[in-house]
Amino acid sequence: MQNTLDRFDKIVRDLIEDEKNNPVAEFVPSDELYQRLDLSLSKQGISDEMFEEALKDLVLKTPRTATNAFFNQLFGGRNEKAVLGDLLAVILNNSMYTYKAAGPQVGVEKVTLREVCNLIGWDSSADGTFAPGGSMTNYMSMVMARDAFDRDIRKNGVSQKMTVYTSRESHYSIPKNAAFSGIGRDQVRYVGSDKHGQMDTVDLEKMIEEDVKNGYAPIMVNLTAGTTVMGAFDPIRKVRQICNNYGIWLHVDGAYCGSVLFSDKYKHLIDGIELVDSFSFNAHKMIGTPLSCSIIVAKNKQHLYDSFSNDASYLYQTDHDEFNLGKTSLQCGRRNDALKFWALWKSVGTKGLEEIVDHQFYLADVARNYLRNNTDYTLYSYDESISVCFNYKGIPAKTICTALYEHSELLVGYGSFNGDEFIRLVTINAQNKEEDILNFFRLLESFVEEHDELFENALTTEK
Repeated sequence: MQNTLDRFDKIVRDLIEDEKNNPVAEFVPSDELYQRLDLSLSKQGISDEMFEEALKDLVLKTPRTATNAFFNQLFGGRNEKAVLGDLLAVILNNSMYTYKAAGPQVGVEKVTLREVCNLIGWDSSADGTFAPGGSMTNYMSMVMARDAFDRDIRKNGVSQKMTVYTSRESHYSIPKNAAFSGIGRDQVRYVGSDKHGQMDTVDLEKMIEEDVKNGYAPIMVNLTAGTTVMGAFDPIRKVRQICNNYGIWLHVDGAYCGSVLFSDKYKHLIDGIELVDSFSFNAHKMIGTPLSCSIIVAKNKQHLYDSFSNDASYLYQTDHDEFNLGKTSLQCGRRNDALKFWALWKSVGTKGLEEIVDHQFYLADVARNYLRNNTDYTLYSYDESISVCFNYKGIPAKTICTALYEHSELLVGYGSFNGDEFIRLVTINAQNKEEDILNFFRLLESFVEEHDELFENALTTEK
């Protein structure tokens, strides 16, 4: 094991050193992948030297999500305390379903979830669990909503047409989860949004009324705290009143930006969060812990037990249910995703988490201010969002983003809203500084100037 740790240390040091000069990894086209890298598996093993060489080559050519040139996804950066927690979780290799298997690590998860519930303003009847991603926490919320509507579904299956409501700008997992839970993709209602991407509550209530009239059973409204493209926040208080009128479960999918919970300055974006039935957020996004670290909490923990608990005498042999976390989790075997978040939280405190969140909004302000003061850019997004959406010189966003990627210059994505397609810069890496954001634009501008012929052709084709 010591030799392996030494080898790990060497490869990581080489990676970090290379990142200083090459923040974007060498581009490897997918159709050349198996020729450029030795990924083959064989009947016989290879020498340690060949193994290390193959592993290092693979690592150095993998996209770099922790550098100041990665703005492509809704995560990024490398927080050292959280990384330490994750590495220790790998070495310990505990499964989090029972106290017997995980011991004090159960306490780590329980304390973390308790503090999240406290920040929301919920009492001891609330609880939660960790899951492998935002799609899974959304699924768990839908299952709880379904079972809260009809407890017999767990035994007898779905027998009534149910409906779920979500914004057109919500995460793509909602229709998938409707299929998984027996509700059905066609029973998902897509509610319109305003110019910022926030759910239209008038449209929502009309849809619910129409479904009730037609004999459907509305069971859940899914709100989004940070829509995937625009970073918009749906209105919680207004929707809570509608849900109260019809007896509907209210979930807030805060996978992207729900971590504003930790910020006194930006918590108003999820005003009314204490009124919802369930809430989820990804600590691997705004908080910056390594993937994956997704949390779902329910105002009444009984719903977690009702939907996910199942007896197993071979598994639950010691301690009571409160310390056997498999009783409230969709999974059985489950890695310890809590330790990395706890390690970060323990080291910097709640105040430190707040600073991480606030800094991302500051970086977004830096980007928007730059765009507003440069006539070559068109800005599409608004204040109080960490998704900065823009176009440069009218060049198609897809063309610029693809060229930057294939030339190993920058990793940034594109999106669309209300018929406009644009570059989407996300300022979610809290290790970035103001100069890193400004450098992004300098690199973009110099790249376009250097490859002007490529982009002139793209503009001609567009016209």
